[in-house]
Amino acid sequence: MEHIYTFLRQIAEHNDREWFHAHQPEYQTARKSYEDYVQAMILRIASFDSSVAYQTPKQCIYRFARDTRFSEDKSPYKRHFGAFVCSHGRKSYRGGYYLHLQPGNSLVAGGSWCPPASLLRRIRETIVADIDRFRAIVEDEDFHATYPVVGEDPVKTLPKGFPRDFAYPEYLRPRLYTVWAPIPDDLVSQPDGLDRLEALFRLIAPFNQFLNEVFDEWE
Repeated sequence: MEHIYTFLRQIAEHNDREWFHAHQPEYQTARKSYEDYVQAMILRIASFDSSVAYQTPKQCIYRFARDTRFSEDKSPYKRHFGAFVCSHGRKSYRGGYYLHLQPGNSLVAGGSWCPPASLLRRIRETIVADIDRFRAIVEDEDFHATYPVVGEDPVKTLPKGFPRDFAYPEYLRPRLYTVWAPIPDDLVSQPDGLDRLEALFRLIAPFNQFLNEVFDEWE
């Protein structure tokens, strides 16, 4: 798997179309290795979350070309490979499992990224109504040790319409209901790499189940 990181280090240094097109064989080799790994990862995840069993790497892996229309960074290509394994594909708001390979910044993550306002409100309402279950998931000893921060991009004050005296406001402030943890770059090349990834994603499964039950009612 090292050639994945070799290519990613090179594209970070030579992020232009001329270099990329001249090095298509290296890209295709790295891409194929990542696709094969994602396929193996899907099978591992499906062993405890059957909803993803029929997903393919093509449905999970993000495009390598960047959308630069609204970015100050006009580099045409990403510096990482990313895949989101989810029952409804990589563009879904449902909770899923994410693998990000990038030299010095590799990670795993899960949950719901950028849910629309109506779904976000429903998630927060469900947390209030079922706080004991939510806490049992995110405050589980192993989960919390691996994913200590629940949610990203929090609002500064409690969202409108929620009780001011709610005992766990930190669970209502996120705009993104995600968790993540760094992984060493060499994890995917280790003999037990898939075992370790499976263990990390197994911890996320109850969190995703909670979110996806909300999604099913919202949909």
